[in-house]
Amino acid sequence: MKSILITFLLSALFTAQAQSFKDKLQKKKDSLEKVTKDKLNAVSTTSAAPKLTNEEVIRGLKEALSVGTNSASSLAGKTDGFLKNTRLFIPWPEEAKDMKAKLTTMGFTKKINEFETSLNRAAEQAALKAAPVFIDAITNMSVADGFAILKGNDTAATNFLRKTTSQPLYDKFLPVVKEAVNSVKVTSYWNPLATSYNKLPGVKKQNPDLDDYVTRRAINGLMILISDEEINIRKNPKARLSDLLKKVFGS
Repeated sequence: MKSILITFLLSALFTAQAQSFKDKLQKKKDSLEKVTKDKLNAVSTTSAAPKLTNEEVIRGLKEALSVGTNSASSLAGKTDGFLKNTRLFIPWPEEAKDMKAKLTTMGFTKKINEFETSLNRAAEQAALKAAPVFIDAITNMSVADGFAILKGNDTAATNFLRKTTSQPLYDKFLPVVKEAVNSVKVTSYWNPLATSYNKLPGVKKQNPDLDDYVTRRAINGLMILISDEEINIRKNPKARLSDLLKKVFGS
């Protein structure tokens, strides 16, 4: 009887160990199957993701910049778009700061303010006509490595536009600014100030190129707004209004 009991206990113990070993093997098998399945899913997902060509990236960058320039022109071209925006405001020319200081002590503060206002009004008027100038530059630009710009910092495309098209943009934008400067009569505010100052003994005669000054400051202001729009498109999916923008900046 005692022998039978021992045999039964040993059999039960062996059966339990065998079952435990079988359970461990099953768990290991399940784990391996899960890992394999996850890897296959990852490969499948990756292969299913849209592949971008360099041409698509370039077209996407150009579209993003086109959206940005249109938005920038609209914002800057509004009344007070430059004048009341501290980031864009065009101040008294730095090269003539001594002149401003002297005229202020002479009681010309009101005239100085009127002149600065006219500078910003000229930039605002010019901004209204800026979009076609930018679009022309963007359309004709050639991006050597679109992916590098796409994967660059948040304003990489704007920086590229600023760097590679600055002179063509300046050449095209200068006549637009000249027209605006004449329209708001910038020189009529400047001339009395310059005349009064230049009559003072011992001062360096002042006659800055106002067309050049406003053109450069206006382009810089517009670039600031274009970079804002680029950042928005890169970071905000809702700002990607076309399928191309969604594909390029969503990848």
